[in-house]
Amino acid sequence: MLVDLLKTRIQQPDHLNKLKHSPLSPQSTLIFRTAREIVQSNGVLGLWRGTTASLLRNVPGVALYFTGLNQFRAFLATSAYFAPLRAPSTSSYSSSTLPKLTAQGNMLAGAVTRVAVGIVLNPFSVLKARYESSYYSYNSLPQAFMGILRSGPSEIFRGAIASSLRDAPYAGIFVVFYEHIKGTLSNTVSTSNTTVAAIPISTSTAVNSLSAASAGALATLATQPFDVLKTKMQVRSETKYRGLLSTVAAVWRQRGLPGFFDGATLRMSRKIFSSAIGWAVYEGVLIVIRSA
Repeated sequence: MLVDLLKTRIQQPDHLNKLKHSPLSPQSTLIFRTAREIVQSNGVLGLWRGTTASLLRNVPGVALYFTGLNQFRAFLATSAYFAPLRAPSTSSYSSSTLPKLTAQGNMLAGAVTRVAVGIVLNPFSVLKARYESSYYSYNSLPQAFMGILRSGPSEIFRGAIASSLRDAPYAGIFVVFYEHIKGTLSNTVSTSNTTVAAIPISTSTAVNSLSAASAGALATLATQPFDVLKTKMQVRSETKYRGLLSTVAAVWRQRGLPGFFDGATLRMSRKIFSSAIGWAVYEGVLIVIRSA
């Protein structure tokens, strides 16, 4: 929650003030300066502003995504086009019980599921972004949510296109790289442990965590510009931030190319750790359930 708050505060302004000389990188200096300003204005608890709104968005979002992804992958696996041409060998290591798909199938499953969940929960995404922003001051969560609903579809689905353009490639790239890296690591473990019949749970967890962390880093970097656009569109009320193309033009005019990567360090750090933990737990639970 703290990381999301800092990321939103960094992404929301038109211009970033010039940073004073620091032994840290400009991005690190900006993060610490933003955190200090929040503490000075709202106290230490201000760093956790919007935690409830984040939980309302992220908890059902994760549950819906993993459930939907598993079901959609199982559906695609019944198609000859998306099923792998060569079935996995039963004698080889496997750190997963997920349905096996081609790269195209993995990309489609990730992208479609992520976009569908994002559109359904977009009102909570708007609520989360505005709670984290310093441009809005709400007295309560119900008041904020009802205010967004009363504003109509234009506010309920504010930034939905930018979110979809971020989520579709992110999830597609993530699942493709996750499965590829996981397969490579599993084969490496298999060749180095020829006397063991099945992959140990601890090794399986490590393989899944490392694969998810690596895939998360690659997918995050590739989709960071759309995350900036989403935040701008959801927290700014000016006309120039009402449309996707006008928002792109505004960011380019004010910040240039670096502006599309504001908050990248924070988003990447969160995605790496959350992916490593989330996918290891998800795959681990499936393995336990199916082996019971």
